[in-house]
Amino acid sequence: MACQKDNLDLSDCLEEQINEFRNGDHACADGANVKEYLFMDEKVYVFDPGTCGADMFSDVIDEDCNMLGHLGGIAGLVEINGTSFNEAIFIKIVWER
Repeated sequence: MACQKDNLDLSDCLEEQINEFRNGDHACADGANVKEYLFMDEKVYVFDPGTCGADMFSDVIDEDCNMLGHLGGIAGLVEINGTSFNEAIFIKIVWER
């Protein structure tokens, strides 16, 4: 019950997405996290499932919960909308396990 709401700047849909990720089958028991970045002049969120699978990928969504693409996976994806995610600027960890 001690759920602290310290991410007051997140939209309702993002909070819902994080809760579903945290409580669902997509987040590993170790290393799962959600990080906020500035990418292509907008805040984006990377949902990293953690370390329970070598071929898992991370979803990248915007503030309005629109799917922008995936990173990693067996294909080693590094681009979102044709731009290398290396251009992204890390802002903060929103949630981690």
